[in-house]
Amino acid sequence: MNNFFVHESSYIDDNVQIGENTKIWHFSHILSNTTIGKNCSFGQNCVVGPNVRVGNGVKVQNNISIYDGVEIEDDVFLGPSMVFTNVINPRAFIQRKDEFKKTLLKKGCSIGANATIVCGVTIGEYALIGSGAVVTKDVKPYALMVGVPARQIGWVGISGNTLKFSEDGVAEDEFATYELIDKNLKVTRK
Repeated sequence: MNNFFVHESSYIDDNVQIGENTKIWHFSHILSNTTIGKNCSFGQNCVVGPNVRVGNGVKVQNNISIYDGVEIEDDVFLGPSMVFTNVINPRAFIQRKDEFKKTLLKKGCSIGANATIVCGVTIGEYALIGSGAVVTKDVKPYALMVGVPARQIGWVGISGNTLKFSEDGVAEDEFATYELIDKNLKVTRK
């Protein structure tokens, strides 16, 4: 008896691990050697794998493909139709599977609808990528990124809200206190 839900229209290949209370909805395909954590949700028309690791509490909205080379930590949000790439210079007539680059999404980050994450980058903890942004380089933890190519326009807290700093460079939300030091954020959890 499975302790997760897979809609009857979806396919799960052999050698896949799915954590308890995870839900995989319509027309999705989970390829071999993929591990999905507990309490995840995959909307319709998702393709995951092969060889992908997804942490616990991850929310994957409709129309998302998570390719070989992508690793997703806990509590990440992927907005509808956002895109991962896996090769820098693809050609239909050249096999480049040995050139897949690792892409890492750290705990708690959120990627907006229709954003593109170019392979080989790391998105820092709790960063927020705005809808439609194109991320071409690493993103700092808690950074608020927008545009094409994506650029940082501010900071967000664990809550996902934009941080407003006092004159002495301190902000807070219900989860932590944030201090801006040399263009980086020092975070003290409450």
